[in-house]
Amino acid sequence: MARPADAVPYIERTRALYARQAPYRWVVHDLEHEPPPWTPIRSSLASSRVALISSGGVHREDQEPFHFRNDVSHREIPADTPASRLRVSHFGYDIRDAARDPGCVLPLRALRELVDRRVLGAIAGPALSFMGGIYSARLVRDDLAPRLRDLVLRQQADLAYLVPA
Repeated sequence: MARPADAVPYIERTRALYARQAPYRWVVHDLEHEPPPWTPIRSSLASSRVALISSGGVHREDQEPFHFRNDVSHREIPADTPASRLRVSHFGYDIRDAARDPGCVLPLRALRELVDRRVLGAIAGPALSFMGGIYSARLVRDDLAPRLRDLVLRQQADLAYLVPA
């Protein structure tokens, strides 16, 4: 398909603008010197409290939508929130499916069903949602991740279920 005459060739312009800069460095975790802090599950799932965390940019209709540039805020979504009250704001993926069914990135209904069937003990507290399109690894490391960790600890969760989008 031909590009419209008034379209801005932003990719070419961006490459030219940053041609003298070092290429973008992706964050790489050094597993040898800092292994992930996995902890074995100490109890059965049926007696576990599960914290739900999503990077899908889900928020309730009465909460502020996420912004698109290094937004390290989060939203707390009560576990009994119906899907009809959920919205999605995220620039990093095609949100059409998530807008139709927020459960694909914030599976609250599925977790409630697992609790009702006694497969899981409980949902630990409000679900935690953030907009995962954050370019600054420093902001994630120094602000968002510690805050989410502290919230999960306050929920006294046995497990954390992170749903990436």
